[in-house]
Amino acid sequence: MAKHDASRRDFLVRAVVGAGAAAGAGLVPDAIAQNHDMQMEGGSSAPGQQHPSGSEHGAFFNHADAATIAAFTERLMPSVPDKPGARDADVLNYIDLALAGAYAEMQDFYRRGLASLDAHCRGAYKESFVHLTPEKQDEVIAALEAGKAPEFAWPSAREFFSILRTHTMEGMFADPLYGGNRDFAGWRLVGFPGAQAIFSPTDLQSKQAFTRAPIVGLQQVAKGPMGRG
Repeated sequence: MAKHDASRRDFLVRAVVGAGAAAGAGLVPDAIAQNHDMQMEGGSSAPGQQHPSGSEHGAFFNHADAATIAAFTERLMPSVPDKPGARDADVLNYIDLALAGAYAEMQDFYRRGLASLDAHCRGAYKESFVHLTPEKQDEVIAALEAGKAPEFAWPSAREFFSILRTHTMEGMFADPLYGGNRDFAGWRLVGFPGAQAIFSPTDLQSKQAFTRAPIVGLQQVAKGPMGRG
């Protein structure tokens, strides 16, 4: 893995741990949390579901946009052996479901941002983002972060980069109930145990990352005695 990839991964992980956000729900905005509460009380659809056609797209993104988001988020949080990235955690699924629900007001933001991203890539490299090499994809992301992509008007290049980075972190580290953090990939990465029913005295005194199974999420808690009130 390139040094640039490692530093990007380290930055995102430190941001999560340093903010105490690895507690799962702490990364999830109130709108999604409220949506979960409504569903637990008998709402119509279950959060965290997979798309009808698999994890590529289906709730909001079309195929092309889904491929772009998957590639972009993977460069923000690249996977390496024994360390999951955005694809492993199904960050695409999280963002897609959120844009079809709690983040519906951001649909135009994403449509315009993706169109501007495509215009920038084709103008600078004669290719769409997904067809660029990882190195050139990183150049594009760096240009957006620095606000050096004139094809962007609204959202600005910096705004689009910032929101996608935030949503990538949410998809990596929020409770799997919301469609990302598949198989607790993000929680395992930072050693967060989830909603454990009990911690032993050894667990409470340990300064090491939590690794003992099971790691428990909100959906499982809701099915058990704790969730039945």
